[in-house]
Amino acid sequence: MAKRFLIDVASSMSLAVADKIADAALKAGRNEDMLPLTVAVLDSGGQLVVLKREDGCGTVRSEIAIGKASAALGMGVGSRTLRDHLKERPAFQAAISAASDGRFVAVPGGVLILNNAGQAVGAVGISGDTSDCDEYAAITAIHGAGFASHPEEPAENWREAQL
Repeated sequence: MAKRFLIDVASSMSLAVADKIADAALKAGRNEDMLPLTVAVLDSGGQLVVLKREDGCGTVRSEIAIGKASAALGMGVGSRTLRDHLKERPAFQAAISAASDGRFVAVPGGVLILNNAGQAVGAVGISGDTSDCDEYAAITAIHGAGFASHPEEPAENWREAQL
């Protein structure tokens, strides 16, 4: 038997769990008759674990979904909170976007995946419908997989959001 010289690298987010979350997010979107969604699931190190894009999505939806999840992980809060806190600070938002090579999209739809200890083990980013609808699908999927999220609940009037 040959010796192994490489050690397995542990990830905070298994492929099986990330896939379950992505599928649940797409199902939530279909249940609510949303526009086609793109779902990105990142581990706590910001590495892409799963990316799923429904037929009919625009060509930049993948980058937006990854950017929403990256923004949440990079700042340690959901992207809705970032939008609300940074709306009066466009220069700071631009600086963060530049520092992250554009992987900083501070609009709803980037949601942290929290373990039982409240630690972020990953993030989901969704793009395709209104940002509030995207966030709803992410939160629904995360909770369905047995995790907590930040934000904890979707925006109060998410169904009324306009494109």
